[in-house]
Amino acid sequence: MALDLEEYLHTAFRDKLRLQAVPAWDAATLLPSTRLLLKRQEVAEVERALQSQREEFRQRMERLEQRRQQLGQRKDQLQDVVLKFDAFLKASAARQERALRRADEERARVAGQGAEAARLHRELTGLLQRRERLAQRLQSLRGFGDYLRGVLARMGQFQDVPAMLARFGALAGARAALAQQAEARQKQLAQGWARLRQYQEEASSELLRTNDELAQLRAHLEATRHDVLQEESHWAHVQSTAAQKTLLLGQIKLAVLNLFQLATAWLKVPGDVALEDTEAQLDTVLLCMQDLAAICAELRPRQPGLSLPRLPVATRMRPMRHRGARVPPSQE
Repeated sequence: MALDLEEYLHTAFRDKLRLQAVPAWDAATLLPSTRLLLKRQEVAEVERALQSQREEFRQRMERLEQRRQQLGQRKDQLQDVVLKFDAFLKASAARQERALRRADEERARVAGQGAEAARLHRELTGLLQRRERLAQRLQSLRGFGDYLRGVLARMGQFQDVPAMLARFGALAGARAALAQQAEARQKQLAQGWARLRQYQEEASSELLRTNDELAQLRAHLEATRHDVLQEESHWAHVQSTAAQKTLLLGQIKLAVLNLFQLATAWLKVPGDVALEDTEAQLDTVLLCMQDLAAICAELRPRQPGLSLPRLPVATRMRPMRHRGARVPPSQE
């Protein structure tokens, strides 16, 4: 576009600056001043032509600038229009989508309404059939209505048949409630009997278990009593044996005491031994017997083939030295 503008300006300047043909003057005949004026005139014409060309170029440039601004504004307007058109298209697509969705919903609603209408038609048909049946039943129960009116006339307690029916309905409800209560009480009673039987069974099993334990305890008690009797008999035997041993020990102590007293009295040995010290008394008796045996041995001549009887050894580990008693050398 810049090359076209440059070519256009070049052509316009070339056409405008083309000078008009100056009449041929004879250079020889013209004066220098005249030639100078002619040149000045040509230069002025060229200046005017250039000025007019500049003014035209400036105006054209202004028009071009205005045109450029108009084009920019037009471009902005077109962009706004394009944006608005895009928004319009989007809104139109959204509206179309909503319209399609509403159409689908409308078709679904119409289909649902058709199904609902079909269902209502079926219900209406069923209600009409029920109406026919109720009418037939009413026709068949008309005699009962006459009977109820006759009963109402005979009783004279109610104003109309509905009041009488309401009264009898209340009585029937109370009867049904009482029947339900009686049934509930029967159930509770059955549950109570079941619990009682369960308790009885548990008590019986507990009683059997207790009886078994009692029998075991009684058997254990009998065994314990038998053991106690055996222990008592054994203890009695031990006590009797201990009494016999005690009696024998007492007799032995009395015998030892008698021997001790006889030995000390006969041999005149001082008896400074306690009466309860039986062992010391027995040792003293043994010592006395040993003394007598030694004296007998010294006094009696020895015979071949004869030997003195051996006396028992004293019970104590060390021989006792009684005051005034003579102890044989062997005991020393």
